[in-house]
Amino acid sequence: MKSSQHKTTEWSDSVTLTVSDNKPRPVLTVSPSWLSPGASVTLNCQVEHPSAGWSFYWYKAVPDLSEKSSSYELLPDGSGTAQDSYIIHGQTHTAGYVCRAGRGDPEYHTDHSQPKFVWSADVHSAASLTVSPDRVQHFTSDSVSLTCEGNFTEWRVMTVPQSDPSYYYKCERRTGSTCNIYTSKSDTGVYWCESGSGEFSSAVNITVQNDGNGPILVSPVHPVTEGASVSLSCSLRTQKILSNVFFYHNDKLIQNDPRGELKISAVSKSDEGFYKCQYSGRESACQLNVSRFKTFDTWFIYGL
Repeated sequence: MKSSQHKTTEWSDSVTLTVSDNKPRPVLTVSPSWLSPGASVTLNCQVEHPSAGWSFYWYKAVPDLSEKSSSYELLPDGSGTAQDSYIIHGQTHTAGYVCRAGRGDPEYHTDHSQPKFVWSADVHSAASLTVSPDRVQHFTSDSVSLTCEGNFTEWRVMTVPQSDPSYYYKCERRTGSTCNIYTSKSDTGVYWCESGSGEFSSAVNITVQNDGNGPILVSPVHPVTEGASVSLSCSLRTQKILSNVFFYHNDKLIQNDPRGELKISAVSKSDEGFYKCQYSGRESACQLNVSRFKTFDTWFIYGL
């Protein structure tokens, strides 16, 4: 209003103010999700409806079996950073991470993000996960035993299913016993152990063949040392020994074996790539990758 003439302006554009009684929860992503030689791990924290002024906090998830959860330890220089990304150099073992954001004075904080994990197939971890039968692929309704081994008294088996980005306990607080599962398609995913003293084991992939009539590619869950021999075979649920099996490396036929077996006498760089078997026109549900982990000068075969 202009007081001398008592005239008013037009109305301004309206602004909608939305107030939520729930704290926002940022979304954390990690890249890469599987560790590779010399690679740095990048964490990225995204807040819903992003705007200026947020500071970011970065944490490492530490297993807490007594609380059936994890506690969070602030990462070095991870308090109130202006950037929504954080780079970790030299990570060699499986680990979980969390972020949250804050702004204002006094500072308002979001909830913590859901933990995200970066996995390592390195078997030199303080804890190890043993899978029996020792193979990456399994048929539905197979009995599979998961055992955590290491210098600790309590442990739990964790998994991130391929069909669900969240993670959960497969077996909680076991002491000297084995976790048994009967596989279903939803059990396809990454598995690892967490101990009561905060260690993570190396991680393994487990895949479940949903096609009851299809073959699986039988290969060891754990790494194969460079120079060692490894035998890959093709198997059906009802027939373990097959004939006239086709083996492929990077989608190229490398062997038609009447015994249904592919032997690599000494794993080397030339063996890097993807493998699958084919029997009676049906292919194994997943492939294998041979990857080098520079730290220990070792080649690893793991399922994807």
